[in-house]
Amino acid sequence: MPLCVLEDIRKSYKMGDADIEVLRGIDLQVEKGEFLAIMGTSGSGKTTLMNIIGCLDVPTSGRYLLADKEVSRLSDDELSLIRNEHIGFVFQNFYLLPYATVLENVLLPSLYVEKRRDNFEKKAVELLQTVGLKERMKFKPPQLSGGEQQRVAIARALINEPDLLLTDEPTGQLDSKTAVEIMGLLVEMNKNGKTVIVITHDPNIAAYAGRTVRISDGVIIQ
Repeated sequence: MPLCVLEDIRKSYKMGDADIEVLRGIDLQVEKGEFLAIMGTSGSGKTTLMNIIGCLDVPTSGRYLLADKEVSRLSDDELSLIRNEHIGFVFQNFYLLPYATVLENVLLPSLYVEKRRDNFEKKAVELLQTVGLKERMKFKPPQLSGGEQQRVAIARALINEPDLLLTDEPTGQLDSKTAVEIMGLLVEMNKNGKTVIVITHDPNIAAYAGRTVRISDGVIIQ
């Protein structure tokens, strides 16, 4: 069963009097439990596509269904709720709060959830155990290596038990050895049932996915 269904997704931006079309008719399905790589060079439209899949933006036209709910025309507040309930994000730059502990960083998304509040700290400790950082949960991000910070970001992305783990160049700041470790962790999450999408320009990273989609000039070419 598909988790994400995109139908004729188009996205344009105004530049002066001109409309610049970045996405030009994207049709894509992502199955529940799939590990998908979306590959493209800079300017290909992959970041815009990621923003729409992640409900950070809406298309100019077309339909996007996430977990059987059409999200193409939702307001900013409605999109925020969808993101918090259904999507976990892992970015190239980690985006951890430097003054908060590792545990506090992992717990951040839970602050916006009304239910199950008592269970979140236990869940956060379990996730840190899973990513190999339970012993460092009282550390702060500047005390960690880049790979360790990305592991914290992965744990944070999973705290609300999202349907989709969306990762944007997750190894872009890491050396090759650490990149292998992080991708191995994402593969393990996928084996445990999590749907994973990785946005990348790197064929070595895309090779970890079960399926690769290539985008160029706003259209899927392969």
